[in-house]
Amino acid sequence: MPGPTVVLVHGAFADASGFAGVIRELESAGHTALAPPNPLRGVAFDASAVSDVVKAIDGPVVLVGHSCGGAVIGQASAGLENDRPGFSRGVRAGGGESCASVQQPFPPPLLARTAAPAPYGAPGAAGGPDLYVQKDGFRETFCADVPVDMADVMFATQRPLAAAALSENATAAGWKNKPSWFLVSEHDNAISPDAERFMAQRMGATTATIDGSHTAFIARPVAAATFIQQALR
Repeated sequence: MPGPTVVLVHGAFADASGFAGVIRELESAGHTALAPPNPLRGVAFDASAVSDVVKAIDGPVVLVGHSCGGAVIGQASAGLENDRPGFSRGVRAGGGESCASVQQPFPPPLLARTAAPAPYGAPGAAGGPDLYVQKDGFRETFCADVPVDMADVMFATQRPLAAAALSENATAAGWKNKPSWFLVSEHDNAISPDAERFMAQRMGATTATIDGSHTAFIARPVAAATFIQQALR
């Protein structure tokens, strides 16, 4: 049997290219990695898209989710047979919870002030606009530990999240009966680190912290890849 394929699922306001450094680290260590596009239209829709990718892979899979990609892999993994332990650096909602509701008891992050709706409806979503992170505050909110010129490119190429996706409840949570790993970013301004610690503890996840921003895996790919390899082992 082939070794596990690492399937990396990006979150809001980003695309799969952010995993470039992590992929290089994993593949240089002999692992296979794949980073499919996450549609960012809604939990059920996105989970279905990820599930189709995983079902087409011959052999075991370790799912890795960043930001709201954590909620997506939580839902997707409940209906998969070839996925193995999951790794998350973001939201893990339970059945009947949304990305917004699971964070509600905690102080709102900077993202609550810097995200803004587009002046048009979100194509392919349940209703309402797309959300973007505004130019002023983008780097501090999303990627404070990358150079300014790189943050400018990340702003210009950001993938919007359908606003409706934030309030859509997950209907399943694969982490309830599968081993999980969670990497908490100590300086995350998009999701409260306190919320991350709560989700990790509730999952019974093997947990570590990283001294970084919401996208710490971009600034510190070696540390992120090393943590993912714990799940692979």
